Amino acid sequence: MSEFLQRLPEFIGNHPFLSFGFIGVVVAMIAMEINKFTRGYKTLTPAGLTQLVNRNNALLIDVSSIQDYEKGHVPGARHVAMSQFDPENKDLAKAKDLPVAIYCKTGQTSGSAAKRLKKAGFSDVYTLEGGLRSWMEAQLPLAKGRSAN
Repeated sequence: MSEFLQRLPEFIGNHPFLSFGFIGVVVAMIAMEINKFTRGYKTLTPAGLTQLVNRNNALLIDVSSIQDYEKGHVPGARHVAMSQFDPENKDLAKAKDLPVAIYCKTGQTSGSAAKRLKKAGFSDVYTLEGGLRSWMEAQLPLAKGRSAN
């Protein structure tokens, strides 16, 4: 180990771009892990989402486009377009103390909706990691059309 530490400055001097690239990747990974702990909501796998809905009667919200929702959604999910997503909505506000799980097509948009719910005082907020794609990859059932129930 001491030989490694003695040769480290020489390596950094000979390979500055590689060294700075490595440091950048490590810093980015640390920042991502810190973000996971400070964002206020949790991510779930498809199996975890199924358990949450079945055991805790969670409210399930799909923030995908209406076209994507009609092509296929998690059974029992309610559609709320992201452009119309309002955590202060009277129907949504009734669920402040219930677990709320949000997902979208890919898992990218649902994070911002989850942050808005946490900011509005919702206590138990989740997102589906990977979105509907991960649900389909797990070969779980889809509902089609407008009606969620």
